[in-house]
Amino acid sequence: MRLSILDHGHRRRVKIFLTVTSATSHVASPDIVKMLLYRPGFLTRPLLDLTADAMRGPSYWTPGEREYLAMCTARLHRCPFCVESHAELTRIAGGGEIDPDDPDSARPQLRAVREFLDLISRTPDGVETVDAAAAAGIADLPDDAVLQALRVNLVWNIVNRLANAFGFELREGQLHSGTRALHRFGYRFPSFLLADGPATDHGDDVANLRHAVLDAPAGTERSLRAAAVAGEPLPEPWQSYASTVRDASYRITDADIDRLTASGCSQDQIFEITVAAALGAALRSYDAGRRALERKPVR
Repeated sequence: MRLSILDHGHRRRVKIFLTVTSATSHVASPDIVKMLLYRPGFLTRPLLDLTADAMRGPSYWTPGEREYLAMCTARLHRCPFCVESHAELTRIAGGGEIDPDDPDSARPQLRAVREFLDLISRTPDGVETVDAAAAAGIADLPDDAVLQALRVNLVWNIVNRLANAFGFELREGQLHSGTRALHRFGYRFPSFLLADGPATDHGDDVANLRHAVLDAPAGTERSLRAAAVAGEPLPEPWQSYASTVRDASYRITDADIDRLTASGCSQDQIFEITVAAALGAALRSYDAGRRALERKPVR
C-alpha cells in the first residue's frame, strides 16, 4: 500500500491477530483488512456497523443483489480491487441468482436502482438528480428499498475511493479466502480489535460515521477535515489531492503521495484527509439520493 502505516502501524493486539490469521490461512492479510484495523476509532467502527447492516441486515435486496450493487459502484470508480472482490462475492452470496458479467441477469427492480445509484454517484449536484427517481424508474420501488440501496452505495462510495487512493492490491489466495471470510462473518470483526476509545451514538450509523471522522482525536485540525468533507477549498498541498480523491480517485499515484510527504505532510495526516474527502464525496451522493427520493412520483 502507499502508506506504510497501513501495513505496519497497527496496535499490538491487531499485529498479533494479523500474524496468526495469515499463518493459519497461509495467505497474507488483505489490504482492506489492514486499513480497517488501523485507527478504528477514527473510521472503522461506525463504517463496519453501517456495512454489516447494509450488506447483511434485513433488506428488500438479497445479499447477492447487494454485492452486485457494490460491484457496480466499484466499476464506476474504476477500482479493480473492489470489482474483483464483489464480483466473487456476488457469486458466493447470490448462489447463481445473478451473473456479475451479465447485467440482464438482474431482476428489473435491481437494474432500476442500479441506474439510480449510478446517476447520483456521477452527478450528485446536477439538476437532473431532482427527477432521478422518475428517470431511473424507481417510482415503483418501496421507499425503504431505495434507502437500503443508498446505504449500500454510501459504504462503497467511501471504500472504493480509499482503495484507489491507498493502492489496494489483491495478492495470491486473497480473493478466495478473503471473500469467503467476509461472507461467513457478515462483514463483522471481533470487537476487541475495534476497541479504540469510547464509542458514541449520535442517532444512526451515518451520523456516527460523520462524527468519528470530524470529532475523533486526529493529527489534522478539525476545520481542515470539515472542509475536506464539505468539498470546500483547502490550502495546498491538500486542495488538488483532495479534489482527485473526491472526483477521480483512480488517478491517484505513488507520486501524489510522494508530493504530500515531500511538502511535510505525515502519513497519518494523509490518511485523515483522504478519509475525510472520501466520506464527503460519498455523503454528497447519499444526500442527493435522499432528496431525489423525496421527489419520487407517487404511483
